[in-house]
Amino acid sequence: MLLTREQLQERLFALHRASLELVKDVSLETLLERIASTACEQSNARYAALGVLDDEGGLKQFVTMGMSDKEIKKMAHPPVGLGLLGALMNTETPIRVPSIKDHPSSVGFPAHHPHMASFLGVPIRSGDKQIGQIYLTEKIGADEFDENDEMIIQMLAAYASTAITNARLYEQMKERDLALTRRNVDMGLLNGIASTLTSSLELDEILNKTLGLVMNYMKVEAGEIFLLEEDKTTLRMVLHRGQAAEAFWTTNVFQVGEGYPGIVAQTRKPMAGMHLANDMNFLRDAVVQAGFQQTASIPLLSGENLMGVMSVVTRGTDPFDERNIQLLTAVGTWAGLAIENARLHANARRLAVLEERDRIGMDLHDGIIQSIYGVGLALENAQLTLSEDPEAAKEKIHRAIDGLNQSIRDIRAYILDLRPRQLGNEGLVNGIKRLIAEYRAHTFSEVNFTGPDELKDLPHTQSLALFHICQEALANAAKHAKAKKWRLQYGQPANAPCLRSEMMAKALIWIRCKLPSVMDSRICKHAHTQWAVTSIFHPRLMMERPSWYGFLAQ
Repeated sequence: MLLTREQLQERLFALHRASLELVKDVSLETLLERIASTACEQSNARYAALGVLDDEGGLKQFVTMGMSDKEIKKMAHPPVGLGLLGALMNTETPIRVPSIKDHPSSVGFPAHHPHMASFLGVPIRSGDKQIGQIYLTEKIGADEFDENDEMIIQMLAAYASTAITNARLYEQMKERDLALTRRNVDMGLLNGIASTLTSSLELDEILNKTLGLVMNYMKVEAGEIFLLEEDKTTLRMVLHRGQAAEAFWTTNVFQVGEGYPGIVAQTRKPMAGMHLANDMNFLRDAVVQAGFQQTASIPLLSGENLMGVMSVVTRGTDPFDERNIQLLTAVGTWAGLAIENARLHANARRLAVLEERDRIGMDLHDGIIQSIYGVGLALENAQLTLSEDPEAAKEKIHRAIDGLNQSIRDIRAYILDLRPRQLGNEGLVNGIKRLIAEYRAHTFSEVNFTGPDELKDLPHTQSLALFHICQEALANAAKHAKAKKWRLQYGQPANAPCLRSEMMAKALIWIRCKLPSVMDSRICKHAHTQWAVTSIFHPRLMMERPSWYGFLAQ
């Protein structure tokens, strides 16, 4: 049937108005329904459908118009791309036939399918790629679709191509935005965990902050951490946060291989469970009775060593997705390393205390105890000479009393020396001056200190090392040197910073420096001079050559 110019113009205007409505909607599902409805209206068809292809060319979506939901449900399956549908998917030109069953590609209809005779199919193309098809059947008021219908639907297919491409781009942008948002949230969690793990070496603080961050990220109601005990077979809960604490503490010890914590510890792989009431591996009835539905447990690993297990539990029904489990696994590795570092730090502090006790014990044994022992021998000798020479015995008793008083002063000095001295924020020069002031007050000795202006600009590591070297040198001099004058001088022989100390010494003296990082320290006395010089070099202070230098005063 030929259309008049006015009729054709009216249909083109109607198509133009419909196309403007298409570009207003960026929802792909709604857009497909509008395209099918517009095609049905423009061609006066009883039934219309629109198929969308995936990247492999298969039928991804299929939207219909004209059939009720009841009719659709009666059919065994949706279209799969056979018959005329498949033929249209493999061609670039429209297919228009008066009777579907007479076409060579027809494969018939499934059971309960409505009767359809006339057919018009137009591919939707974007560039050189087909992205979908428009199907029309049962022309109303005519036996078949004509050339005008084909032309109008081809124009609609061109509009539809642009609208579908835009809708897909919009959905991709939304997916990317969602992915970036999730990634930012993930990075926020990882940054928070990293800040927590690097800002503290206290085990309790690390566990508490890490579990709190994980719970906030996962939006769960409860979380807990189990640590592996020294027997390597027992997991004991050391921390619980969140709701229903009583329910969780009712079972707080698991053996490796027992329950969710034990299985995760045994396999060293994350484990998630839904419907805890029916899960045979979940052995905590009190937690189920508290209304919790799901749990996820991850191992806390440091290399190949298992530190413990972290678990989160929720009353929600949305399952933990793979992304969350992978992120928690990464957190578990970081937390495991932090736990091991905290334990190593605690052991190092404990060893430092033991070493200091041994040093104090040796110093007491070498100094005060021997002095008291000498006083005891002197008193025994005085006892033997008391009847023969009372005056000499009296003199020995006086010397013994002086020795005891000296031992008392030494003990008091040890007690005062146990108080920690720190460099603080006052700077190296002020810190050394404070040490000198304390030394003068305790020993009544004269101490002079000189140093260049660059002492104020030394890095903190070098300043701290020089402070402790000076502190040790003054302490040893007070104990052993009996010196009345000290001169401390800072210099840089051979490009290596050093702290030079000179004292008016009575005898040959060796300074024992207990700083484990000090490479060498010694004090020497020239045979014909009254000055002894010590040059102490610290490996952290070396600028170029890792060696030490010693020299004598002339």
